[in-house]
Amino acid sequence: MMQTTTLIDGLCFGEGPRWHEGRLWFSDMHAHKVYAVDAAGHCETVAELDGQPSGLGWLPDGRLLVVSMLDRKLLSFSDGEGKEYADLSGLASFSCNDMVVDKSGRAYVGNFGFDLVNKAPPKMAEIVLVQPNGEVKIVADELSFPNGTVITPDGGTLIVGESMAGRLTAFTINDDGSLSDRREFARLTGAVPDGICLDEAGGIWVASPISHEVLRVVEGGQVTDRVTVENQAYACMLGGDTRQRLFILTAESSDPEECRNSKSGKVEFVDVAIPGTGLP
Repeated sequence: MMQTTTLIDGLCFGEGPRWHEGRLWFSDMHAHKVYAVDAAGHCETVAELDGQPSGLGWLPDGRLLVVSMLDRKLLSFSDGEGKEYADLSGLASFSCNDMVVDKSGRAYVGNFGFDLVNKAPPKMAEIVLVQPNGEVKIVADELSFPNGTVITPDGGTLIVGESMAGRLTAFTINDDGSLSDRREFARLTGAVPDGICLDEAGGIWVASPISHEVLRVVEGGQVTDRVTVENQAYACMLGGDTRQRLFILTAESSDPEECRNSKSGKVEFVDVAIPGTGLP
């Protein structure tokens, strides 16, 4: 069994980890901050916002994009200063969450679809595409809580975790950024896919809060590896010098008040055999 090491703790609720320029970047959703932490655990606040941050990505010009969940907007940050980049509130059914940004700067953003926090009945949701020119449109719908998302190294396939359906769903990315050829990549038993990341062998590491683990699954559904954690695992990212360090963001709960009171959030890690690849 692989044992994790804690890199940093005392967080409210970590989400959206990304390996970028030699550091792990992530949102502390209920602290309203975005951090970057190096291999030694030195942590820097790189952005602060009034709303709840989630998915992260970068534009070709180097600006950081941050999902602002509750107002369903994308913000761009340069030197710590944030500006509205795109308003998704007319298309996203409910709070926006994770996101992946491709090499040309196209952002694919998922959303809850319904009021999860207040236990509303589940509803299907969309993936909204934000083009570099600011155009916003729905490129996939009828998804069951689209969450963690990756793009393959060739830029040709997008894979998203449908949390409420217990599956990973793949799409072909067309030249204009639209999505087609929807298909099941893997079905998961006893797991809820949250954050995900991709490795060079085509395996996807999936954070599953309810089962307190991160599992590696290949197309078709075979689970090849599992990493068990004490608290709930909400997101993961392959990083480090060789992209073989699996970072796992954990917390006791996702409840906003509990997170702010307990500050049980951690960044943990374990080294794995196959390096990460693709986006984010």
